[in-house]
Amino acid sequence: IQPPEKPLQAEEWNRLRESFQSPDVFEEVMLNSMVRCNSPIDVAKSLLTHVAKSRGDIAYYLLVKYLALCVQQRQISEICDMYNIMKGRFKILESGAYNLFIRGLSNSDQWRVALTLLEEIKKIMIPSRTNYECCIKAAVHHREMNLAFELYHEMLAKDLVPTSDILQTFFDYSRGMKGAELQKELFGILLYLRENQIYPHKTLTWSIKLWFESIPGGKWKGHLTTIKDSGHCPVCNHQLEDSDLSEEEYSNLRERIIRDVIHGTDTFRKTSPQEFEAFQTFVKNRLPFDIVVDGLNVSHVKSKRKQCENLFDAVNCLAKDNARLLVLGRKHMLTNSSNWKREIMKELQNKADFFFAENISEDDAFLLYATLHSGKHCKFVTRDFLRDHKACLSDSVTRHLFRKWQRGHQIAFSHSIEGNLKMFLSVFVQQPALRYDCVVQTTGDTWHIPYKDTFDEKYSYEIPRKWLCLQQK
Repeated sequence: IQPPEKPLQAEEWNRLRESFQSPDVFEEVMLNSMVRCNSPIDVAKSLLTHVAKSRGDIAYYLLVKYLALCVQQRQISEICDMYNIMKGRFKILESGAYNLFIRGLSNSDQWRVALTLLEEIKKIMIPSRTNYECCIKAAVHHREMNLAFELYHEMLAKDLVPTSDILQTFFDYSRGMKGAELQKELFGILLYLRENQIYPHKTLTWSIKLWFESIPGGKWKGHLTTIKDSGHCPVCNHQLEDSDLSEEEYSNLRERIIRDVIHGTDTFRKTSPQEFEAFQTFVKNRLPFDIVVDGLNVSHVKSKRKQCENLFDAVNCLAKDNARLLVLGRKHMLTNSSNWKREIMKELQNKADFFFAENISEDDAFLLYATLHSGKHCKFVTRDFLRDHKACLSDSVTRHLFRKWQRGHQIAFSHSIEGNLKMFLSVFVQQPALRYDCVVQTTGDTWHIPYKDTFDEKYSYEIPRKWLCLQQK
């Protein structure tokens, strides 16, 4: 339905409505179309006036659609009028209206009303990331940095992950500003990236560089660089943190994962205690392994091939240099089918140890248990991020150790453009693991920040090779 280009009289709206195939939803469809076509406000207003005159009032859902058009066009006075009308008519608003009001008002000199709405939302639900970020941006634009950081910390406390855009806003608007507290907050953002193994993209990295170089009296200088395999920064010659866990760290991490992740969560919701016990005995009798493989996960690496062929290629690649492999499979892999050829599965079992779990079992607990019990040298293969398990670990130190261990031990398969199986990982089977840890790190007078060129999310095991080196002269 094409919206009219100018306001219509009542009889013109009636004629349009009657010619529409579903007159009952005419107003709703028309307003949707106006939002899509970004129609002039007075055209939408004439439709609402017609609805009010013919029906006595305007339904809530139509008001929200009109509000969406006002927000889209930043019609601040209309948004304020709508706010007064809707607050007067309806006891509570739903999240869609709240989101629109916050988005619309935070871009105006009425931005403090958006803060009031955020407080209202908190009484009935957890505000969305967008709700918080609209209010944070408004506070930053009006140089209310303390308020902006207060909202940012509140957002983190609710486990809402900030977008790169909002982090960049903090660095861009803080450029050249004085204040030890402000510096501490911005360093805190960098430590947040470290703790959560987030790699900023190049645009945010550039903003970080410019902010450091603008710190009054700071004498910081930033360079984009590539770190050598040895872990030495060619710009400042600093040696980056070692990627290896100490014996004590490894032992602590193993205990915590077994306690909090394997036994402390719902491992047995998808597997039985008896099956997990049988698996523990199986592992104990065959330790140590060099590589533990999530067989089902790897078998999906290329969708157009048979799953057993994908697994076969992966095992052949990993079994070089006589590595001892444990492949975690499912019982359905043993039934001869188009995806699981019996002769290929038999050949695979000559190259690696296999444990076939029930088809409803959860693989991750088995994977972590076998890898951690094989010792520090043991790697594991999966394309899974293992995010849920990091979340089960209650303190930030252990979460950091888990991610550090994951970066040094996770292998992932992908297909190269040529179609050959290749490996991209923090560790190559053919090459030694990176000697340095790929996370944001600082010594006080240096910062090293790994970054990516793209906006898309990096897999947790795909390590960027580009770094920002910041040095205080």
